[in-house]
Amino acid sequence: MKLRNIAIAAAAASLAAAPIAAQAATSADRASAPVTEESELAGGIGPAIIITLIAAAGMAFLLLTDDDDNDAPISA
Repeated sequence: MKLRNIAIAAAAASLAAAPIAAQAATSADRASAPVTEESELAGGIGPAIIITLIAAAGMAFLLLTDDDDNDAPISA
């Protein structure tokens, strides 16, 4: 039980320290290249809208097909 608690605390501490370690790893002397044109990897807002619509359709399907049958017998 104590080992599990120690493992959870160690994982939480490493997650909290990760941004600090990543920031320390970058050098202040590093200069960025000038941006000449927009990146095509992002894809704009279109994919985000599609994903949101798919998630909303799934939730609507689940809500509409749920019969809320609380009178069903429960086997023990």
